[in-house]
Amino acid sequence: MAYSCALVTGATSGIGRSFAELLPSSTNLVLTGRAEDRLLELKDALSRDGRQVETIAADLAEQEGRVRVIAAAEAANVDLLINNAGLGRFGVFVENPAPLEREMVEVNVVAPVVLTRSLLPNMITRAEVSGQRAGVIVLSSVAGFQALPFFGTYAATKSFDLLFAEALSAELADSLVDVLALCPGATRTEFFNRANLADSAMPYMIDADTVARRGLSALGKRTIEVTDPVRRTMMAPSLAFRALKRAVTTMVMRRLGN
Repeated sequence: MAYSCALVTGATSGIGRSFAELLPSSTNLVLTGRAEDRLLELKDALSRDGRQVETIAADLAEQEGRVRVIAAAEAANVDLLINNAGLGRFGVFVENPAPLEREMVEVNVVAPVVLTRSLLPNMITRAEVSGQRAGVIVLSSVAGFQALPFFGTYAATKSFDLLFAEALSAELADSLVDVLALCPGATRTEFFNRANLADSAMPYMIDADTVARRGLSALGKRTIEVTDPVRRTMMAPSLAFRALKRAVTTMVMRRLGN
């Protein structure tokens, strides 16, 4: 991977931390999350061989936090944006705390859109000048392929992330920027405890390193990467048909635009 600098959101644990640890030391890092102590520990671990690692403790549910992260990423000239931060809440919609429902939308939907829209123009320009490809990874989920009662808002936000990444990939097909919708299945992280959902209910789980490694490997090769091997096999026909529909829809929309 020839990326000079990557921004990883939600970098303090789980898949985000795996992304930060798996990127080569030649890639500088801008890492953000809510836990400053974890960010500093990660910075100490990853600052090696002259690598620059900047950390920003910020809440992406708030505009002020998003603005600070964008400023740091622009100053670092990022050419890889990993929109990893996300949260969920299991339960009956009308019984879940309203602030948590809103927070899910702010972190899972608003933050990726705002960060990507802010950073992408200069990423495109730098790629054109250098001739080096840039990349955007949007963390969706297998939950984004269907409605999930009792996990409704989370699944809806991940469906948004999936559609957003698909559309963006089509729009940037002629550019030097690759876009990937990364769709993990059940992954061994802190997510389930935070979401008020017992991970013991999952028949099997994969580790965060596997998810991050598959995401980095798939970027530039395909638009959607389902990391769960069982689901990936089961969904192969529908994913192929989805790619065909995306190609046809892109052609139609380009003609409408013209």
